[in-house]
Amino acid sequence: MKFVILGFDGPEGQARRKIHRAAHLANLEPLDRQGRVLLAGPFTDLAGSLIVIEATSIEEANQIAQDDPYTVHGVFERVEVHPFKQVLPSESSPA
Repeated sequence: MKFVILGFDGPEGQARRKIHRAAHLANLEPLDRQGRVLLAGPFTDLAGSLIVIEATSIEEANQIAQDDPYTVHGVFERVEVHPFKQVLPSESSPA
């Protein structure tokens, strides 16, 4: 099942992001190697980040979001996790 994680940066998010970026990426790498990170990156307006993952449940997706170094170290002041249904591109479309 797919989930969207929206992380909204706090007032010191940009400064903290630089400090904790390596840990944030290292935290996501095992999921990425498993093919479970479908899309991830920061918003170019500096509001925060978007991560789209595969998880077995909303509880697992929430745990991934809460354990992320950006959440733990206050880069994200607020995190939302939402179930997501992909419509386009069609999952059956050739890459």
